[in-house]
Amino acid sequence: MRINKFIDHTILKPEATKDQVLQVCREALQNDFASVCVNSCYTALVANALKGSSVKTCIVIGFPLGAISTECKVFEAKYAIENGASELDMVLNIGALKSGDLENVKQDVAAMVNITKERAIIKVILETCLLTHEEIVQACHISKKAGAHFVKTSTGFNSAGASTNHVALMRQTVGDSMGVKASGGIRTYEKALQMINAGADRIGASSSVKIIQEQDDFLINKNKSI
Repeated sequence: MRINKFIDHTILKPEATKDQVLQVCREALQNDFASVCVNSCYTALVANALKGSSVKTCIVIGFPLGAISTECKVFEAKYAIENGASELDMVLNIGALKSGDLENVKQDVAAMVNITKERAIIKVILETCLLTHEEIVQACHISKKAGAHFVKTSTGFNSAGASTNHVALMRQTVGDSMGVKASGGIRTYEKALQMINAGADRIGASSSVKIIQEQDDFLINKNKSI
């Protein structure tokens, strides 16, 4: 199984240039990744570059902190959809979750779901490195009840990224009715495979080309040994 369709090829660094974003799009087309994931200012650029292909345009919302109003997230989501996005990775209101304001968290996610009207897949970024076991479970339940399609581990901009333990916990909590995306610090085929085996069905990575090359090398060497 080649894992290219598990991968959201990602460039989210603040200093990313237009040329770098377009290069990521070319790499995604060459390797037939699931999507290209970028900041919202590049929505139209990416959607146009990927037009006619199976590679989706994925836009982060409220990134990387999640600490903006729901109204701001809705505005950014509308902009992204109107300019060609078909997947939105929104950052959970982490402070609200840790304050126990669970209804606020649910309304934040539900607003994203409602604004898309089935025009986009919603992935909720939990930032698991900042959450307790219980808070991860709460966030998964809230995201599921609000109608989101995926829960995602991390932004990659905090103290730690994805871990297999957190991916397994998220999969156990949401069951088979939602997707689980592992993101943050996944730079090798071995690490990507660990996440998939733990329950992830999407991988967010900026080292996507390296990951695929490592898998191809592994499969070639495996076949030679048979």
